[in-house]
Order: sequence, then C-alpha cells, then structure tokens
Amino acid sequence: MLYLRGPNIWTYRPVIEAWVDIGELEDFPSNTIPGFYERLVAWLPSLIEHRCSVGERGGFLQRLRRGTWPGHIMEHVTLELQSLGGEMQGGLGRARETSVRGVYKIIVRAWHEPVTRAALYLARDLVMAAIEDRPFDVPAAIAELRELTDSLRLGPSTACIVDAADDRDIPINRLSEANLVQLGYGARQRRIWTAETDRTSAIAEGISRDKDLTRSLLQTCGVPVPEGYLVDSPQDAWDTAQSIGLPVVIKPIDGNHGRGVFTNLTTREEVETAYAVAVDEGSGVMVERFIYGNEHRLLVVGGRMVAAARGEEATVVGDGVSTVVQLIDSQLNTDPRRGRDEDQPLNLIRLDSAARLELARQQLGAESVPAQGLPVLIQRSGNVSIDVTDSVHPSTAATVALAARVVGLDIAGVDLVAEDISRPLSEQRGALVEVNAGPGLLMHLKPASGEPRPVGQAIVDHLFPQGDSGRIPIVGVTGSKGKTTVARVVAHLLQLSGQYTGLACSNGLFFGRRHVAKNDCANWAAGHRVVINRAVQAGVIETGGRSILSEGLSYDRCQVGVVTNLDPASALPEFYIHDVEQMATVLRTQVDVVLPDGVAVLNADDPPVAAMAPLCDGSVIFFGLDGGAPIIVEHLAEGGRAVFVHDAQVVLAHGQEQTVLAELSAIALTGGGKLPFQVENILAAVGAAWALDISPELMRTGIETFGFDLAEAPAEGVAPTLEIAA
Repeated sequence: MLYLRGPNIWTYRPVIEAWVDIGELEDFPSNTIPGFYERLVAWLPSLIEHRCSVGERGGFLQRLRRGTWPGHIMEHVTLELQSLGGEMQGGLGRARETSVRGVYKIIVRAWHEPVTRAALYLARDLVMAAIEDRPFDVPAAIAELRELTDSLRLGPSTACIVDAADDRDIPINRLSEANLVQLGYGARQRRIWTAETDRTSAIAEGISRDKDLTRSLLQTCGVPVPEGYLVDSPQDAWDTAQSIGLPVVIKPIDGNHGRGVFTNLTTREEVETAYAVAVDEGSGVMVERFIYGNEHRLLVVGGRMVAAARGEEATVVGDGVSTVVQLIDSQLNTDPRRGRDEDQPLNLIRLDSAARLELARQQLGAESVPAQGLPVLIQRSGNVSIDVTDSVHPSTAATVALAARVVGLDIAGVDLVAEDISRPLSEQRGALVEVNAGPGLLMHLKPASGEPRPVGQAIVDHLFPQGDSGRIPIVGVTGSKGKTTVARVVAHLLQLSGQYTGLACSNGLFFGRRHVAKNDCANWAAGHRVVINRAVQAGVIETGGRSILSEGLSYDRCQVGVVTNLDPASALPEFYIHDVEQMATVLRTQVDVVLPDGVAVLNADDPPVAAMAPLCDGSVIFFGLDGGAPIIVEHLAEGGRAVFVHDAQVVLAHGQEQTVLAELSAIALTGGGKLPFQVENILAAVGAAWALDISPELMRTGIETFGFDLAEAPAEGVAPTLEIAA
C-alpha cells in the first residue's frame, strides 16, 4: 500500500493506493459466482447508496449484477466500511487495471490513514468471504473501525474550525495526534488547539482560571459581577454567606465544567456541605452572591460576540413507581442529545454531590419514589444548549466583549446569569460569573434547540481576515532533468529578494543560508518541514515523479509550478508507469496544483510538457531556447508571457513587449551559453522568478552570481563551487 498524503495523480486529497492481485478471479466476475450478490447485499445493504459510474442510486449494485471484478468491489466495500465506521460519507474511490493481468490499483480517500488501511484489509476479507460463502462478522468489523476512528478524529470544536478553513482554501496540517492544527504555511501560519489559538496568551488563560482574580478585574472595569470572597473554612464560608446575604453560590476558584459548583444555598448545613466538596475540586473556595435567572454561555471571538446559548433546569416527573435514579435514566438520559460522545450537545445526567443536595432540599434521595405527577429538580445548571444568539441585547453583547478584552482572551466563553437575555443586565441584576479560555463550541454547533451558529467560520475569519489565505509563495519544481538546479536558482533569487526561503531538493534541505540536511531531500518529509517552519517566507520544493507516485506532494497548492522537461525514455515500471504518456500524467500533477492566481512555467521545446498548459488553473509562462517557436509566438500573440534566448541574450516577453534580461556570456552556469541544458534551467528559473514578481534587476544579479556565494556551498567550511549538474 502507498499512502499518498498530498496531491497526487488521482486527487488533491490524501488517498491510499493499494495494489491487489486477484489471480484466477480475473476469470470470475461477480455475476458468475452463485449467491455472491445476495451475501454482499445482506451484509452491507447501504451499498445501494453507491452511484458508481452509472450515476444513480443503486448504480454500483447494477454493476454487481451485470458482473464486475473483485478490485472494483473491494473499492466500494472499503468506502462503505469507512463510512459505517464513522469516517466521512462518500469519498474518492477508483479501481484501475495495471499492465499485469489480474493486478489492480485500488485508490480510496484516506481521512485517517490507519482507518483506511484497516478498512482495506477488512474489505478484502469480507469480499473473499462472500466469494467463498464463508461467514463474516460485519458488526465486529464496523465496531473495530469505529473505535479506531474515534481515537483519531479531531474533536468537534477543532473540526469545525478546520472545516471552515478548508472552505476558504486555507492549507491545513495536523501537527499532533491531539487537536494541534496548523492553518496556513510558513510565516503566514496560525495554530489552533480546540478553541484556543496562538493568539491566546498564557497570562490570559491563567487569569481566566482564577475566578477571584477574574471577578476583581471585571469589577474594576465596570463589568457587573456578583459580590464574592475567598474563604478558607466552613465557618468562614458561612460567615461570608451571611455577610453577602443568602442565597449564595459556592465554587472552587479554579474549577471547570461546573465541578464543585453549588447554587442557591440558603442554610448553614448546605453551605458547609458545599464547601467540603468544593475544597477538593480546586485550590481554593469562593462564596458569591446568588444571581436569579438562567445560566447563559456567550461566545466572544476577536472582540465580538458571535453566539449565545441558554441553559435549562433538568427535571423529572414522578410516576409513583420509579426511583429518582430510574426516572433520570428513563426521562433524561434517553434523550438522543445526551451522551458521552463529543458530538452530543448535552451530557448524561449523573447524581453528583450538587444533584444530591438538590434532592435533599426536596426531602428526596436517589432511591426515593416521587409521587405521581410530582416534578423533581435534578440539576439547575450544566444544560446550556438552547440557542439565543439573536435575542441577546446589544448592551449585553458589548459587555461580554469587554469582559473577554479585560481578561485578554481572543476567544472566550463568558458565563452570565440573567432572567431575560433580551433585556439589559442592569434592569434585572444580571451578572457575569465566569470567563473561560478554550470554550467548547458544540453547544453552538449542535444546539439542543435553535439555529446552529457558524462559530468555526468566525474563528477562521478572526485568524485570517478576508483576503488572507495564510499562504506563502510556494514554487514546486518537477521534471526529468534539471529540476534540482532550477530549484536552487529560484531559491537563490528569492533569498536575494529578502525573503527567508526554505528549499527542499536533491542537494538537501536549506533554510536561508543554512544547509540543515545534506541527504536527498526531494521528498514529502523535507517539503513538509518547509511548509511548517514558522520562519519561512517562501518555499521552493523539488518533487520527482517517483515521489509523486509514492508519497504525493507536500503542499496542497502552489503559486508557481515548474515542469522542466520530460525524457522520452522516462519510465517507472515498478509503479506500472511504462511510457512517456503515462509519465506525463504523473508530472502534470505539478500543474494541477497551481492556484488560480498562480503560474505554470512550462518548457515550450518539450511537446508533452507544453501540452500541459490548458490544464493549469492559473496562467502560463513558457520558456524555450527559440523565441520563434510556434507555440511561443502564438502564446505571445494572445498576450501571454515567455522567456527565451535571442542573439545570445535572455529575453522576457509579454505580448509584444520584450525586455533583455542578461547576456548568456555573463551567466557562468551556462558556460557562456555553451551548455544548452543549463540555459534551459536558467530560463525556467527566470520564468518562476518573473511569476513571483521579482524585479528584472534582481533576477539579472541573481543568475549572474548563482554559485559564487556561501549559500551555494555544499557544506559549511568548504569552498563554494559552481553547480553545473543537470
């Protein structure tokens, strides 16, 4: 199996390409195997949703009845197992014959490589069991995949931000198995971890965890907060409660998720009981005035309130037969919105210490049997999932935005209590009770009732204002020959232009003038190091045909894609690539990934390369040794750009305008113009630099000085040499 983790010959997205030898089954399509169709459909009835090449619901099953081969069947079964196992619905699937009879390439979209790999093996076993009329435990296979998927997928808060970035074509790199994700490339990147960003300061997060400090800062800035004090003993808690005035709230000063929080306490016994629990949940205990009303969570992003949710009490109604515990399970925890899964907006109700205190107030316990029709309050808070975004009063929205700013958080979940969120807080003695860093977003994405809110989009727009794609200039270089030299020259020109440049090529890995790896770095891993480096302002990445076929590109799109040439003898038989036409399909991947505002730099003297021009989403700059070549003449007549040689000079041409850039005799790399292959390399590099808007003066200096500075030295402490290899 090959894990193509970047753009490849099949798609822009990561896939697994599996090579499958079906052997003698090549002579036995599905319609010749008795009972195969019935067994497969009985095991996976949802295959009816696969449209296949027929283009309609049930299309794949039509193919199955008419007769198709195990490679094609395995492709569809893999996709369906992934879907049933919790991966995204649908996805790319291909099954292609190779030049060897019975050997197929099966290509399947890989959201998570381990899941897809496991699904492929399970699909193989399932298809063979259906062919051989053996039992197969489909539920167990799906459970295995679901468990694996759950262990790998992003949490809902992170996922919604990533999806919003993807919608805006912002590059995405997951940096860990946890929720640390890079959005953008190089110096333009931002990082997120759930609903925290690289703009979320540690100081602000620390302040938010200290509820007493938060309350004090908010109060100083005129934000309404309940009166409250730190206490250090049950007696101190009761004395403070009496001083503030009953009822009160007791909570840990640095707790979270509502643990150890007790509300509406009215007696000494309740206060002391609550203190005993709260003191074990944090590093200190706080007593606050109780605020009448409903609990609310308002989400602030970039100084603006973007979503709001209201909580509701959790209540059961007695039936005269069931205990309180049984009523909770039958009336509350059966709600499909409740669960332990991250995709469920409400938690399961459990009888924690706060709930038991509520029951005690009603003279009930866990095993009590409430009378028929008697309402029983189980939980006052913790059920915040009713969307009220459109009802928030403007002054309240401004207040929570101020609170986030006072604490210093770019993204904050502000908890407040108010009887009516549509009225100003001052009219109802409402108050803010907490400001939280890294707030959960699920309540806004999947509210128990009301309209979902695009909070992921709000966070992405905060990190990347409209017009900012988070991209740095990436120059991708491929071809049969010359690509290393072209990549080195382009990096040299970018470095001269003042941009800290990352270069991954066959000569090694370079960051600026540092040669950090001296092995062959024209591969995915080295290219990935370029795009995740926060110092890199521009990247040049060489990728050969072998790497495209075995790994894919290390970036999703590029500003400039260069194809130097295509050797007619090129072949990679170990990948079933045998001729120049197939090799052209491989190298065109570099053109496919050029951005709509980008440029493909193509060799006009190489017909298979020149033929890639219509495939580019952006514009094209041709380069060639002869400015009179028909393809260049036609391209210029249409207002295009080209770089060529005329009278032993490098010429830039745009439509009918021509500019002499440099004399070949002044470019040492070309041997005074006597090395045609090096002349082509210089032309390709100049084309890429022109596409990046590097000035002619700088280009001239760069191509004339290439090879004579320490950046071109093979290693530190070794005298610089002139790079002349093709």
